[in-house]
Amino acid sequence: MSASTAAPAIRARKGDGTPLVMVTAYDTPSARIVDDAGADIILVGDSVAMVVLGYDDTLSVTVDDMAHHTAAVARAKPRAMVVADMPWMSYHVSREDTVRNAARLLRAGAAAVKLEGGRKRLEMVGAILDAEIPVMGHLGLTPQSVHMLGGFKVQAKEFDAARALVDDAVALAEAGCFAIVLECVPDAVATMVTEAVPVPTIGIGAGAHCDGQVLVFHDLLGLGGGRAPKFVRRYADLRGDATTAVAQFADDVRSGRYPSEAETYHFADGTPVPGLYQAASA
Repeated sequence: MSASTAAPAIRARKGDGTPLVMVTAYDTPSARIVDDAGADIILVGDSVAMVVLGYDDTLSVTVDDMAHHTAAVARAKPRAMVVADMPWMSYHVSREDTVRNAARLLRAGAAAVKLEGGRKRLEMVGAILDAEIPVMGHLGLTPQSVHMLGGFKVQAKEFDAARALVDDAVALAEAGCFAIVLECVPDAVATMVTEAVPVPTIGIGAGAHCDGQVLVFHDLLGLGGGRAPKFVRRYADLRGDATTAVAQFADDVRSGRYPSEAETYHFADGTPVPGLYQAASA
């Protein structure tokens, strides 16, 4: 991570005219791709549960899981800032345990942590910040609250909910969060939040008026299956390309085209081959 992608520098990008770019990554190869592409922030998201580990939601991943994947991302030594999600029930506990869990993610290689929720999480945000660990907020659709929200739905569609979300964002910024993710909210609400807080907002399904945007690595590259959310723009079809490539390999193996002579190792010139096994056994 360079000085230009540390938490103070990211916070200072508020209103500078160039939107921030954040993309998820969960291992060394994906981190290298995201970093080489020039992203400002790599998010080791708890979305790893769904796009890598095959769960139906994000609730099954643990601090151990997140530390494991954060360490894999950090081994890429990216220039981009690495932010790690605090998983469900890692900051819904005591202040001491919350700080200990956040510290594990920093020791694994993160430069900051992200947690979901507004004013009701201020005590834990403060505790983490007191431990000198930068915090990114997350409002709107908070996937760890999927059961309370009744599913993956657009949030803050009514006036009172929108006003509460703006208040939550202001409280997080005042508490010291260096940036706030806004997920699946109307663009007008995201605009209100962006204008109300002095820190960058990073949207995902929140319209074009945030200070930055984030997408899941597997979504933007077309590696996932099923129907993508409305806000996803797929920039490649790597799942299709990969399936075609593996099918070609399978066909080459079955037809005898692989391995070819050029892909096969041989004895050095002059090595006697006939009877070699019997002689060695004797």
